[in-house]
Amino acid sequence: MQAHGVRGLQLSAAAPHAVSFPASRIFFRCDLFPEEFSIVITLKVPSLPPKKNEYLFSVVAEEPDALLLGLRYSPTRLHFLFLSQDTAGAWQTRVTFRSPTLMDSQWHTLVLAVSEGSFSLTTDCGLPVDIMADVPFPATLSVRGARFFIGSRKRTKGLFTGLVRQLVLLPGSDATPRLCPCRSAELAVLSIPPVLQGLPGKPEDNEVLKYPYETNMKVTLGSRPPCTKVEEAQFWFDASRKGLFLCVGSEWVSVLAAREKLDYVEEHQSLFTSSETLGIEVFAIPEAGLFVAAANRKTTSAIYKWTDGKFASYQNIRTHQAQSWRHFTIGKKVFLAVANFEPNEKGQEFSVIYKWNQRKLRFTPYQRVPTHSARDWEAFEVAGEHFLAVANHREGDNHNIDSVIYKWNPSTRLFEANQTIATSGAYDWEFFTVGPYSFLVVANAFNGTSTRLHSHLYVWLLGSFQLFQAFLTFGAADWEVFHIGERVFLAVANSHSYDVRTQTHSDSYVINSVIYELNVTAQMFVKFQEIPTCSALDWEFFSVGEDYFLVVANSFDGNTFSVNSIIYRWQGYEGFVAVHSLPTFGCRDWEAFRTTAGSYLVYSSAKEPRSRVLKLRTG
Repeated sequence: MQAHGVRGLQLSAAAPHAVSFPASRIFFRCDLFPEEFSIVITLKVPSLPPKKNEYLFSVVAEEPDALLLGLRYSPTRLHFLFLSQDTAGAWQTRVTFRSPTLMDSQWHTLVLAVSEGSFSLTTDCGLPVDIMADVPFPATLSVRGARFFIGSRKRTKGLFTGLVRQLVLLPGSDATPRLCPCRSAELAVLSIPPVLQGLPGKPEDNEVLKYPYETNMKVTLGSRPPCTKVEEAQFWFDASRKGLFLCVGSEWVSVLAAREKLDYVEEHQSLFTSSETLGIEVFAIPEAGLFVAAANRKTTSAIYKWTDGKFASYQNIRTHQAQSWRHFTIGKKVFLAVANFEPNEKGQEFSVIYKWNQRKLRFTPYQRVPTHSARDWEAFEVAGEHFLAVANHREGDNHNIDSVIYKWNPSTRLFEANQTIATSGAYDWEFFTVGPYSFLVVANAFNGTSTRLHSHLYVWLLGSFQLFQAFLTFGAADWEVFHIGERVFLAVANSHSYDVRTQTHSDSYVINSVIYELNVTAQMFVKFQEIPTCSALDWEFFSVGEDYFLVVANSFDGNTFSVNSIIYRWQGYEGFVAVHSLPTFGCRDWEAFRTTAGSYLVYSSAKEPRSRVLKLRTG
């Protein structure tokens, strides 16, 4: 592969152990690893999610399967590992260097020098970082029967996904003087494989030719041309929007992003469902595709797959007045949880977590969880642990009940109750983070006598969620958190102003929903903007180009379910301003998603068996 004008090798995920060889190929006269040595490596690493590690190389004993020596990196650190042993037994020692510069998607050359109890790391011929470890590198580390693995630790997990240009094991002390000083320190050369050498047109003193063209290009100007086999691998430059596109298959794929602006919204598909749909969830499964799960009021909910530019029926699942779906992953496992509102035919009340079966390419039941008129699931991760929070709406006629936070147990591979939180007619949970802090906010809708009550925001402290702030809400049905630059906002959808002590009027559904903004100085959310809504049930935040939008699900104005839902555009000091009015009928839920063909919105109706997919036309 070539990046920034420089060639490197990329390992195949299909054959992660292809680059391996017995240690005896190098250590044919002596089985002992040298006591003093240097490792020189030039690489370009990808961005990694937190807590993920990838191996640059390892030496593994075949019998037993033990790591003798290895070099791996995480988003901010480089780890050198080796096996130590004495009369008390054997253990693994790790020497860790902070190396945040590795994650900048640039080439870097590292020299790790090991000498007795000293470990030194030099990056791009800079100043070395020295560590005097409590445990020295062993003088008698035997590699008899061991095997070298390049870019892995003999397993698929931890496979190196970046590019490597050189990897040299050099006996003796620090090899830095053999590379440095160097004109291009990040590409300092000790030994480069021939296949990676000889880049054409790259004289070091000619910066113009530093990054040569790698292929012949044909570029078409003007209005959008067809994208067929004739145009395959050709570029089209849209001069009016200043965008560069590449023809792949039958689609023009953006290479250099054009500045998009939302012009108008048009109907793309009427998605007919088996009954009214109370919630929708759009999600993607790697190598399987894009899906939408519809939570239907009657006994069958459905999953649809994006096929040929539209959603097509894919799988039906038996549910009990499903309210919502929640997609989440734990490692490579893909889950989908449904919130059931009513008990089954036997009077049992529970919601179900389904797991994606890679062999059947279908979701299959994984765990049943006792719930009480469940409205919503929220999945999140805190400090490397996975949680699921259920919004229990009521038990019988009692709306003041506990909602439950479940925690994933890696040993049992099940979710187990971890914390209960008192809620009142809970409708929705929303999780978000601000810096190092994790928050969970609940939408309380009804306490048995009134919809005028407080919804609560909780913060994670000392292993549990604790109350952080209360908001006065009116039949709160949804929270939506979003960021604009460094600013953090929290929007609540108020659905109904009702109290048993007062008469219900038609205008009790036409009330303000509120957007709050985090005031870091005051350490609380403060009211930013009120927006008139008609029994709002959902907010959805999305962006088009450099513009930010909020769309509200208006469901009922006191007289009719035929009310317009509104798209609001962020206009800075003015806040959110209405820009598009969308005819909807009993609108319940909005979801935004993107495909290679463009940007879309989909909404579900709680009053008719039809959802609609809308396409955002941009110019």
